[in-house]
Amino acid sequence: MTFQKKHKLGFTSNHPFDKDPVCFKVLPGVKDKLKAIPDWQERLRDFVDELIKGVDACQ
Repeated sequence: MTFQKKHKLGFTSNHPFDKDPVCFKVLPGVKDKLKAIPDWQERLRDFVDELIKGVDACQ
């Protein structure tokens, strides 16, 4: 099956995202546990935003 451009299936978002992902290493087993959490990506993005706000408030 060939890749079709402008198809209707796949990832969609209401927010524009950076083209380069943020990557970090975790302990063994953490990735599988994280993926088992419903809506884990959005929740992680929200947590990162809160983490950054906390750092900005300290400076």
